[in-house]
Amino acid sequence: MAGFLSRCAEKVKSWISWSWTYLLAVWFILVVFVVYILRGPLKITENFSYATMFLNTLTPKFYVALTGTSSLISGLILIFEWWYFKKYGTSFIEQVSLNHISPLLGGGENPNPDTSTTNTNNNTSHQQSMPECKVWRNPLNLFRGSEYQRFTWSKGKEPLTYYDMNLSAQDHQTFFTCEADAGKPEYEVMQRAWRERNPVSRIKAAKDALEKNPDCPTAMILLAEEDTSTIVDAEKMFKQAYKAAETNYRKSIQLQHQSQSPTCEAIHRRDTNVLVYIKRRLAMCARKLGRTREAVKMMRELMKEFPMLNLFNIHENLIDALLELQAYADVQAVLAKYDDISLPKSATICYTAALLKARAVADKYVSNSRFSPDIASKRGLSTAEMTAVEAIHRAVEFNPHVPKYLLEMKSLILPPEHILKRGDSEAIAYAFFHLQHWKKVEGALNLLHCTWEGTFRMIPYPLEKGHLFYPYPTCTESADRELLPPFHEVSVYPKKELPFFILFTAGLCSFTALLALLTHQYPEPMGVVAKTVLQWLYLPISYILEKLEAILPSNLLHQLSRI
Repeated sequence: MAGFLSRCAEKVKSWISWSWTYLLAVWFILVVFVVYILRGPLKITENFSYATMFLNTLTPKFYVALTGTSSLISGLILIFEWWYFKKYGTSFIEQVSLNHISPLLGGGENPNPDTSTTNTNNNTSHQQSMPECKVWRNPLNLFRGSEYQRFTWSKGKEPLTYYDMNLSAQDHQTFFTCEADAGKPEYEVMQRAWRERNPVSRIKAAKDALEKNPDCPTAMILLAEEDTSTIVDAEKMFKQAYKAAETNYRKSIQLQHQSQSPTCEAIHRRDTNVLVYIKRRLAMCARKLGRTREAVKMMRELMKEFPMLNLFNIHENLIDALLELQAYADVQAVLAKYDDISLPKSATICYTAALLKARAVADKYVSNSRFSPDIASKRGLSTAEMTAVEAIHRAVEFNPHVPKYLLEMKSLILPPEHILKRGDSEAIAYAFFHLQHWKKVEGALNLLHCTWEGTFRMIPYPLEKGHLFYPYPTCTESADRELLPPFHEVSVYPKKELPFFILFTAGLCSFTALLALLTHQYPEPMGVVAKTVLQWLYLPISYILEKLEAILPSNLLHQLSRI
């Protein structure tokens, strides 16, 4: 019985709230109806005729003065709006509407300025100097032969740009070659192979290197990356390369202990890079083939054996694998180690932290109701919800392109081999692998959808100001256009968009100035045009009045007019 009464009470409350939404419109219609009924006692017709007579007696000079004054006022408003926008990064009229008028009407969000001020003060010391647009190796890059090439076969489009592949060639020459390779035929062939632009020539050079030395691990790396058509074949080739790389690595350790020469150190560094790269790719193969726990074990071994080698960002591969296993406690432990202010951030770090915070509050909305900004603004945010929203704002400030891909507002493409942090390329690479993890946490995407755009109210001008991070780099668009294929529309959000009211006042100023000029030059034709426009505007009103007189009974109108 109590449950039935509570349900009835909820229905009554919902009906009242629904009716309150349309109460203003009903009140307006009622006022118009009463004014129409009482048009006789109020002498509306006579007053209207007096007003018409007054307007007919006005000279063109009055219209010139009126339009000129309107143009001047709108121009002053435009100048003030532009000055306020340049100084504070937002529209004055919009600020007044959101902060003063909207709360009176019961809408909008309930901002907490004290919290925002505290966060700003706490993070001012963490502001970093703006870096150059450095391009990073994508830690989750796909395999050229078994993944990128299959896309080319099916779609007839090249997923990788020459600039991206050229960067990969430079990386391979840096990681997999050294000065001591001079005089070794297989390594000299591989140096030419990395620089080859044609895939067929690269594969042919790698096979030539294997003919000169069947245990050349770098040649096997190239063949595993580009000459295999499936992940299974790539894994087999990488396993052969790992055996050869492990043998070379042990030999280089012995040589380094025996001789501390720079040449031995260079060889040891090269062999270490080769070994780590191959084992990391083997772990990625295991992850793609469904052996996720095996992949996690291999990644942990790599991070334990080579703790100082952060070049390949293996922790991001580990985070992806742990999220696949839904081992959220282990993911939190990895974030606690790498989400440090002294370490470079990435979309994986920031958005994974936001996902874990969202997971803590999104679960309770699954059984009860979806998260809604209106409900949250009325009852206020709890501590856990505030933490989750702040984590989302932090992630969006770092890379504002990611939410559109996670919310599927923009289509995904295959990620490039290199990414630009805080750019569209990084957003694609993150969303391509992590969208499935967000979908597994029910309610997380809804929370992101409701809160991510609020970030830009804290940062009115993201391209020039920073809140938790250094200001958003302006060079990301040009770099992303080089990294991403031409068939993809590069995201340049957030744009430098003028507020609506600045555009509105600019249009109003221009329109009134034009009217003033036309009225001054052609007073009589403009008077005819004004009267014609007024007649057109009065036509629907007169039509409605005629219909009301035909529908309503005459005796009712007569009785009401006598009140």
